[in-house]
Amino acid sequence: MSHGTPGVTETIAAQLKGRDLLELNDYSPEEITYLIDLAIELKRKQKNGEVYQPLLGKTIGLIFEKSSTRTRVSFEVGMYQLGGHALFLSKNDIQLGRGETVGDTAQVMSRYLDGIMIRTFGHDKVEELARYASIPVINGLSDLAHPCQVLADYQTVYEHKGKLKGLKLAYIGDGNNMAHSLLIGGAKLGVHVAVAGPEGYEPDEAVVAEAREIAKETGSVITVTRSPQEAVQDADVIYTDVWASMGFEAEQLAREAAFKDYQVNEELVKGAKSDYLFLHCLPAHREEEVSTGVIDGPNSVIFDQAENRLHAQKALMAALMG
Repeated sequence: MSHGTPGVTETIAAQLKGRDLLELNDYSPEEITYLIDLAIELKRKQKNGEVYQPLLGKTIGLIFEKSSTRTRVSFEVGMYQLGGHALFLSKNDIQLGRGETVGDTAQVMSRYLDGIMIRTFGHDKVEELARYASIPVINGLSDLAHPCQVLADYQTVYEHKGKLKGLKLAYIGDGNNMAHSLLIGGAKLGVHVAVAGPEGYEPDEAVVAEAREIAKETGSVITVTRSPQEAVQDADVIYTDVWASMGFEAEQLAREAAFKDYQVNEELVKGAKSDYLFLHCLPAHREEEVSTGVIDGPNSVIFDQAENRLHAQKALMAALMG
């Protein structure tokens, strides 16, 4: 993307070593770009059958308080391919689920492991884990942010479009952790991000304000609107997510009513550029947030996007734990 001079790249690599990834706003545009470049390079190595094992003999603990397909498989397989070992730890496998403090868990794990990934509900738990751990902590998803997914998302867009700066991404749906990380990541990378959702389901105001502040430096335009048509107008990328994320299943019927005009379908996408990309973080509910014709259509790159979770997560582990 912007491979820079070797000296600059080495400096960024040194800056990332030992760091946490809690949210993308902790990272500079150059650091995010470096991680995407590294993900693309590791993908190339894998496709060419090159063995690259910078984490030989290292271990990462994967704490799952929310279940997952892509997060679990990408981190476990990625760590194995990098020469290390991953431990899957559900909340029933460790004392965290039985009242041990997050701080005690973090300090004990720091004596055994080289890194921790946590997928949980409250973002405060991720922050507390990082505060007490002396090893890198990666946010595999919290109610506030999903930075691991968004690294793979922008990698996918870059691979298909050849650039990021100046592109327009329209996110249609719930102003959730996906919307938050797409806003912050987009602002950092100079992507124009438009979020459209119904009243009461807007992204967090503080996150929007933060994205707008970052955008002043990068030239990104941040839009929050009720109108999906306005959001997708001339979009290069259209993104959606399920209407009721994990933990909100009880609200399914209420959300179906609220979001009924926010389905990404053949009619809505007419407003986008003809070569738009369709992205979805998966799992998808066909004929709910997206029509089958769009998600299985020629503009959809959802499986390239899902595959890139592996490469993006490998880049993250190699950079932080290498």
